[in-house]
Amino acid sequence: MSDAPPFVPLLEVNGLKKHFPIHKGLFSKVSGQVYAVDGVSFSIGRGETLGLVGESGCGKSTVGRTLLKLLEPTDGTIRVGGEDITGLGSQAMLPYRRRMQMIYQDPYASLNPRMTAGEIVGEPLIVYEVGTPQERRDRTAALFERVGLRPEAIHSYPHEFSGGQRQRIGIARALALNPELIVGDEPVSALDVSIQAQIINLLQDLRKEFGLTYLFIAHDLAVIRHVSDRVAIMYRGRLVETAAAELLYDRPMHPYTQLLMRSVPVPDPKLEVERRRLARAAEVRNAPAVAGGCPFSDRCPKARFPICAEKEPALALQPDGRQVACHFAGVA
Repeated sequence: MSDAPPFVPLLEVNGLKKHFPIHKGLFSKVSGQVYAVDGVSFSIGRGETLGLVGESGCGKSTVGRTLLKLLEPTDGTIRVGGEDITGLGSQAMLPYRRRMQMIYQDPYASLNPRMTAGEIVGEPLIVYEVGTPQERRDRTAALFERVGLRPEAIHSYPHEFSGGQRQRIGIARALALNPELIVGDEPVSALDVSIQAQIINLLQDLRKEFGLTYLFIAHDLAVIRHVSDRVAIMYRGRLVETAAAELLYDRPMHPYTQLLMRSVPVPDPKLEVERRRLARAAEVRNAPAVAGGCPFSDRCPKARFPICAEKEPALALQPDGRQVACHFAGVA
């Protein structure tokens, strides 16, 4: 019998789609759609960190913004604590916004340059009328200390802080309302490597201290491996593989996941030459991708036609517990 605690989902996303219309001409007539997110399904357990990985433009940031209802979904359902929030309007969403917060990629652009750091962190408390003015000031000062900033820095403006300090302000703001879920949209990618480690360790400590649940969006495979319990790989608006972090990194199954792993530089010159050769080989287009087929078929070294170009594979459960969207998962 397993001693692992039961999986209790905090967030459940089913068939999530977000399409953006393409406008052309003098009268902005809709001429097509950009399928940024096209049928994504996953869940995150309470206290768990799910890493969402993919190359730039694959739709991973759009997933984060859509599940928080910063963007309205085109289709699909979003459940928080078992409650469907998909169709809720702005007023009905207010209680849920307290439970879900976001840490943004750019620690400067996400902060209002006309507000002091203390005003930025304390603003959510004012919006939700939490406590008295003095209690809000005390809460703000305590949050500054908790994220590693001096309490007296509440009177400084964003331009007076370094990039790492500004990201700490963003983290403090996200913590202000005691959320359950935090979406990190590449929260360390704009920081120096030495500062990245500090912010990652801070996020890990906060997760343990407050029982937080994270959706951690990134393209850095090393960062994702360090912070995640499970990892979801995204390609062209769809998930192609989800698995426990160690399982996925030790034995990637989907051809695209394997390509991502090969993209990581290695210190051995001979292995590095082979890594580059395999990566270049995957860039050669085998056949044009066809609507309805596997989105990776035009780059996949395992693709077999016509099935891969005509039939999109479903995300199917494998014997080892992972899910893979590939007609030939596990085939050498």
